[in-house]
Amino acid sequence: MDAHAALARARPESLGPAYEILAPETQSKPLVFASPHSGADYPADFVAGSRLDPLALRMSEDSFVDEIFAAAPQLGAPLLRALFPRAYIDANREAFELDPAMFVDPLPDYANTRSPRVAAGLGTIARTVANGANIYRQKLTFAEALFRLRNYYWPYHQALRDLIEETRARFGYCVLIDCHSMPSIGGPMDRDPGNRRVDFVLGDRYGRSCAPAILEAAEQVLSDFGYVVTRNKPYSGGYVTDHYGRPEAGVHALQIEINRGLYMNERRIERGSHLPILSQRIRQVVSALGAVRLEPGPRK
Repeated sequence: MDAHAALARARPESLGPAYEILAPETQSKPLVFASPHSGADYPADFVAGSRLDPLALRMSEDSFVDEIFAAAPQLGAPLLRALFPRAYIDANREAFELDPAMFVDPLPDYANTRSPRVAAGLGTIARTVANGANIYRQKLTFAEALFRLRNYYWPYHQALRDLIEETRARFGYCVLIDCHSMPSIGGPMDRDPGNRRVDFVLGDRYGRSCAPAILEAAEQVLSDFGYVVTRNKPYSGGYVTDHYGRPEAGVHALQIEINRGLYMNERRIERGSHLPILSQRIRQVVSALGAVRLEPGPRK
């Protein structure tokens, strides 16, 4: 891996930062919000090497989700948002969920080449966008994968780990809310192709990643607004929820999926008239989550 890492380091680092933390003046709630898929800074060489036009590349984005949760810092909780796009590298995957067919050179033995996400074309470096269209004109090198991991994926996760640990140290536990959006209709690579979706899906890995009171608090507020909310289907939580959600260690993780049809034009990727209303309602969700009181986790 050292030789590959040297190749990755040799590429000029002329691109922008991997993430931004919107921090409250003082953190007053044991919450951390993260938006790993709302980034829209597309590297020029990535766009040039794609067979898709810029609009088609954006079909995998959770567009405007960071705006929808923008009240979090105002209410005393940090919001971490990725600036790189999901189509470039996906922070909600294992580091090495890679499709060997996408690379000119062999992948190392530690790569996870057989996950369902890789099979669907949606690994750490995706083969396709959400509608199933292939992204690349040519195969990539493994050094390119390492470059993206080193400069984007790992810095994002380091920032997330730091926020979680700082919050746990301050409050005795941390509640991580992983913020996402979903197409209004299941796509060809999804588990519900062609099906019209509910307004919100709350994922807690079927009860494993957070205390029940957390999911119930979010569900109550959203249901009171008249939204249709389901649990864990078709999304129970991805890598972030599964990896960081350790209630027994004082870290709780809940994934929130928002139906894009509620707030945007999905075809043109434009904000809709309901977005400001939805943002105000999500503000109340943030308040309700901040009011949940849990037992502190074990001290380190």
